Amino acid sequence: MSFFAPLGALLSHVADALEPAFGASATAVTVILLTLSVRLCLHPLSRSAARGERAKAALAPRLAELKRKHGKDPERLRQATAELYAETGVSPLAGCLPMLVQLPVFYVMYHLFSTGSGGDLLDHTLFGAPLGGRWTGALADGGPLGSHGLVYLALFAVVAAVATWTFRRARRTAAETPLPGADASVPGAEAVALVARISPFLSFATLITVAVVPLAAALYVVTTTLWSAVERAYLYRTETGAEAGAETGTKAGGKAGAKTAAKADEGAQEPRRPRPTTG
Repeated sequence: MSFFAPLGALLSHVADALEPAFGASATAVTVILLTLSVRLCLHPLSRSAARGERAKAALAPRLAELKRKHGKDPERLRQATAELYAETGVSPLAGCLPMLVQLPVFYVMYHLFSTGSGGDLLDHTLFGAPLGGRWTGALADGGPLGSHGLVYLALFAVVAAVATWTFRRARRTAAETPLPGADASVPGAEAVALVARISPFLSFATLITVAVVPLAAALYVVTTTLWSAVERAYLYRTETGAEAGAETGTKAGGKAGAKTAAKADEGAQEPRRPRPTTG
């Protein structure tokens, strides 16, 4: 028995339960729900990755200082950089884990709806467009504005909107916290710098993915891309708010402590007045 057969049977079972509410599109809704479930399970990893990215950005000035100080000694620079990452507990590849964990799920979805090993999944549709079909098939069957082509146009529109928002946000973040230039003497520095340069454009590559994979896999990609955008915005607001609150509390505590100390000093310096004696 194929490894994918039980997974296909599970999808079919859930789709059958949802069919009274969603009709022929029940399997497509099942794919979306599966994607949301996977991303929800990965949310703790995403939160940790977001913190790692912010910590990595905060290290940029110190990395630049190490490069300026040990730029002529590659071995010393490599050692000092590794010590800095170990001291702060920051990984140079922070933020990559959630994306890597999703790859097996995407592969399963691609395989099920490409080979038909999931049973009758290829017979299901989304607004008439077969979940096992591709954009090229939609173009051949009615063109880009046909009933099948409009399904893909809707997905393209969602991906383009998310990609544009992600691109602008990534460029703004890069401008606020620029990373030091790549240095071949630092392990992983070139890869990190390359990812930092091309990451604002990666969301637009999703358009190509949606165009070439089966519609079910495209639904997974679009749903996870939309989730990532919303999740990043949420994590950015919560992490920034937490940092601002901690900073405000620290400042308030510092001012209160300084005020208390000043009063104590004032009381210590003020001479004591003699008490009047009673005869």
